[in-house]
Amino acid sequence: MADRHVQDVIVIGAGIVGICSALALQSRGRSVLILDRPQMSQRASEMNAGAFAFSDIEPLATPGIMRKAPKWLLDPLGPLSIPPSYAIKIAPWMLRFWRASWPDRHQLALNAQASLMQVSQSALKALVADVDGEELLQREGQLQLFEGEREYRASLPVWQRRREHGVRFELLETPDAIAAYQPGLDPRFSHAGFTPDWINTCDPARWLDRLRTTFLERGGEICAGDVKTLIPDEACVSIRLEGKDHSAQQVIVCAGAWSHHIARTIGDRIPLETERGYNTTLPQGAFDLKTHLSFSGHGFVVTKINGGVRVGGAVELGGLDLEPNYKRSEILLKKAQSFLPELKAEGGRQWMGFRPSLPDSLPVIDRSPNDRRVLYAFGHGHLGLTQSAGTAELVAALASDTSIPIDMSAFSARRF
Repeated sequence: MADRHVQDVIVIGAGIVGICSALALQSRGRSVLILDRPQMSQRASEMNAGAFAFSDIEPLATPGIMRKAPKWLLDPLGPLSIPPSYAIKIAPWMLRFWRASWPDRHQLALNAQASLMQVSQSALKALVADVDGEELLQREGQLQLFEGEREYRASLPVWQRRREHGVRFELLETPDAIAAYQPGLDPRFSHAGFTPDWINTCDPARWLDRLRTTFLERGGEICAGDVKTLIPDEACVSIRLEGKDHSAQQVIVCAGAWSHHIARTIGDRIPLETERGYNTTLPQGAFDLKTHLSFSGHGFVVTKINGGVRVGGAVELGGLDLEPNYKRSEILLKKAQSFLPELKAEGGRQWMGFRPSLPDSLPVIDRSPNDRRVLYAFGHGHLGLTQSAGTAELVAALASDTSIPIDMSAFSARRF
């Protein structure tokens, strides 16, 4: 081992957080190698809804949410579900989720989420300029839709918290006001909130490819390899793969839903679970979509992708090994047809992917408690694309021991 080549930095994971982190490290003069799992299918970074959802500061674990838990188990196709076969395995995670929903923890998580969103919004602006990526963005805002006065009134405290954190929005209280932003909605949606600063990419796969291409053009390298173990020693951190091993002065773990398995090899036990997300992508001409639509009461969105329409979302907490349940995609598409009567639902392509989720809805962005040369950046849930550029800036600052603009305690690897 004495003659082994030691890399400067190795990033594990070439998803959106990994690629952004690699670019941020490059911008600070670091030499970066990315190791990425061989992909059997398109990853969440390529097939998500394409939203930079900077207004979504509310954690999933909200006060009172656990009163709904029995319904999740009884409705396997609901907006937030747990397959019965997975219920016992996920019980410890759910206990942490319940604790995170208490008012004191919820407020801390909301403040931390808002801080990360502000950093991420600024970082995205810089990243778009850096990679000449404006052509890949859609600045069309978002409509969050409500069925009736009762659902709308229940949302008002959330809008107030957004106002307190500087989120711009307009509340709409008639179907006609909603139609000015998006014609063709079923009139059951009588109220809405419009967030004008919401941004979408026209295709998350193309956005990721632009970042990856920029990274490679600037001298970066990406190698395929399924990381099995981290082995720190006095000189460096070794990374054991199925084939060739690698070594580095610093290692950044951005492996999404697989990250906790890697962290465990150096003694860090982080309670990461998997939000299994489903969607159907319809071809061009499916619907004249003017803005991103969020049907919050049903847990899904309708978004424009390459001129077509992607219908997806919901949360299935089911781990990495269960077979996909594409009935979830089908029920979301049927709901979308009901909500958008002119939607053409033929010719769609179904997909399921893994979104790494921690009980308090916040990612881990921190050094390993067991070896400060290993850094973690994972657990963003359904906000990976949104928070990727901001996370990358924080990772680069941690890696270089430079100042950080926000309080990082809420993202600590030790908080569990």
